[in-house]
Amino acid sequence: MTKPRVLISDALSPAAVQIFKDRGIDVTFDASLGKDKDKLAAVIGDYDGLAIRSASKATAKLLESAKNLKVIGRAGIGVDNVDIPAATARGIIVMNTPFGNSITTAEHAIALMFALARQIPAADVSTQAGKWEKNRFMGVELEAKTLGLIGAGNIGSIVARKAIGIGMKVIAYDPYLTPERAVSIGVEKVELDTLLARADFITLHVPMTEQTRNLLSREALAKTKKGVRIINCARGGLVDEQALADAIKAGHVAGAAFDVFSEEPAETNPLFGLDNVICTPHLGASTSEAQENVALQVAEQMSDYLLTGAITNAVNFPSISAEDAPKLKPLVSLGEKLGAFLGQLTEAHIKGIRIAYEGKVGELNTRPITAAAVAGVLRPFMPGINMVNAQAIAKDKGIAVEAITRDAPENLESRVKIYVDAEDMTRHAAGTVLSDGLPRIVEIRDIKMDAEFGPHMLYVRNDDKPGFIGRFGSLLGEKGINIATFNLGRNAQGGDAICFVAVDEAISDEVLAAINAIPHVKRARRLTF
Repeated sequence: MTKPRVLISDALSPAAVQIFKDRGIDVTFDASLGKDKDKLAAVIGDYDGLAIRSASKATAKLLESAKNLKVIGRAGIGVDNVDIPAATARGIIVMNTPFGNSITTAEHAIALMFALARQIPAADVSTQAGKWEKNRFMGVELEAKTLGLIGAGNIGSIVARKAIGIGMKVIAYDPYLTPERAVSIGVEKVELDTLLARADFITLHVPMTEQTRNLLSREALAKTKKGVRIINCARGGLVDEQALADAIKAGHVAGAAFDVFSEEPAETNPLFGLDNVICTPHLGASTSEAQENVALQVAEQMSDYLLTGAITNAVNFPSISAEDAPKLKPLVSLGEKLGAFLGQLTEAHIKGIRIAYEGKVGELNTRPITAAAVAGVLRPFMPGINMVNAQAIAKDKGIAVEAITRDAPENLESRVKIYVDAEDMTRHAAGTVLSDGLPRIVEIRDIKMDAEFGPHMLYVRNDDKPGFIGRFGSLLGEKGINIATFNLGRNAQGGDAICFVAVDEAISDEVLAAINAIPHVKRARRLTF
């Protein structure tokens, strides 16, 4: 078996390189490639994985050359340098390490808040210049002040804990913060306008999205409490920097401390040169501990995915734990094959895909199975589709995807049933995985069946009349086609019947036409899996 190949194109800890080697992965470490997009594009096609920090840019153009790439690992929380839609469209998992630098970033936010409150950088410059301007640098205490937390996720909650520890009251705006979680981290959950009106200090800890861009706009800044101080160690662009500079000049905002900027490297910025503004060059994750942590974490995550299929901290696909990966693998295969079966039988426009998880399978992480099922259904129409991009493509095409759980049939512990709602009709089939680990179909069109999948198969719908099986078998024998497995089912004596057959070679147009010409055959289709 060929070893997976990983390219590290940014400066990463030697310990991370060693992790890849110890896990049996062929790794190339060349940090110069992150600064040379043409050289990176020239070699990326040879690799299964790309490990980066912030220098390398995984653009849509670069990914066009990444013919074998399966995973991009970003050592750090931000993935602004990765074109997520382009990677998703190509079926590339994008991972980050959201927890490796959480403490470091939270501590930097707290450090900037202290420095801002006591004007430490300006006081240092003044004192070292031989001045003694003790009365010039009048600071404020943090004790009993209200800290407004915008974003109460992993980093935000650490900031809250540390701020509470120094005697601050913390209020938080976060649409995803539950009341129970707010209580557990000791903050008061409020709406954004309330936070703006009450906070003495505001610190941001949210990702950059179209919804959060310029979250602190000129209008929002006008709603803040006079004398507020604002800290941003999250992402550049969350605050309208020109509007903030104007508010500082007008005396409404008392000061700001920024580690991130809308354009980086930041050579110019409206905030530069203003009194009581502190700027640092994106140092949030810049501690030796954090650099080591994120490097080791991304190496482990990428190795797990390439070797076992486990997915951790992916930004464009549900996580699959290392424990769940072996259990899910045959079920993911079942979902994909069941979907492919129905997709190959469907010619009309597809309006929706429904997946029912019956029995114990419903207790597992079913999202990867759903993704595989959708990919299977749509692949006959969209050859480049896969688990990673399937649901995004379905949404883009207006195809509704629904997953439900319910009790299993009496004779099975678990079953997956897929319905494909097309303009002409709804088609459905059910399958399971037994102790042998092999996916099989157990129901087609409400007709019981027990059939394994093979690379080349025939699906025949016919009237349940004597003579069909003989004619069908004889025809295949005359054409020199060997039958691997043969499965039959019917809804009633003399009613509708289904024949599902695996053969050793692909069926030609001539043979398919001859099968369709057999008396009582309603429809014959060749299938591949």
